[in-house]
Amino acid sequence: MSVPYREEEAVAAAPIDWINPPGRRWTYEQVKDLDLPFDFDLVDGEIVPRGMTSHWHNTVRDKLYLHLELARRAPFAVNSEQCVLIDEYNPPKPDVVVFDKAGLNVFSLECLPVASVSLAVEVVSPGSRSDDRFRKPGLYAEAGIPYFWRVERGTDDLPEVFEFWLDREAGVYTPAPGGGHHVRTLKTELPFPVEINLQRLVEL
Repeated sequence: MSVPYREEEAVAAAPIDWINPPGRRWTYEQVKDLDLPFDFDLVDGEIVPRGMTSHWHNTVRDKLYLHLELARRAPFAVNSEQCVLIDEYNPPKPDVVVFDKAGLNVFSLECLPVASVSLAVEVVSPGSRSDDRFRKPGLYAEAGIPYFWRVERGTDDLPEVFEFWLDREAGVYTPAPGGGHHVRTLKTELPFPVEINLQRLVEL
């Protein structure tokens, strides 16, 4: 017995042409519900597949999140892999983000408004070094995010944190007072006081 052909089923089954946006560039609203067979970032309106991350990266990210979550105080909240809407063509997902939740409906929120973000953290991955070290910090600084941490894997496999504060006049990040390079222990007062034993982030 033949099954009647339905045009809407054929349309639904058609693969998504993610290379060619309906306009000149994809927007966040256009891509947020796309069902693609890979994780991706939207970079200047282009869909860019995300590479795999290592166990080291994910462990450091998750434990940094936990330490910040335990140390946070009102009105701050902490999340990981949460998109931040820089503009309609750039909704990056910092590895960890600290934001002011005052006035936000956290139950319906899809992307954090960039004005609410206080700290963005990127754990550098081999496949995204230039993004983590240059492109994303540039976006965050231009958008006015006050604090940025870049986390690198040291020669002893322990995480090292480079802490940056935004120079609002210049629109770029500068190292936090004292150089902003944290080895073994991260201790800072901003965006709220926290002290983290970096060595224990990777202890099994």
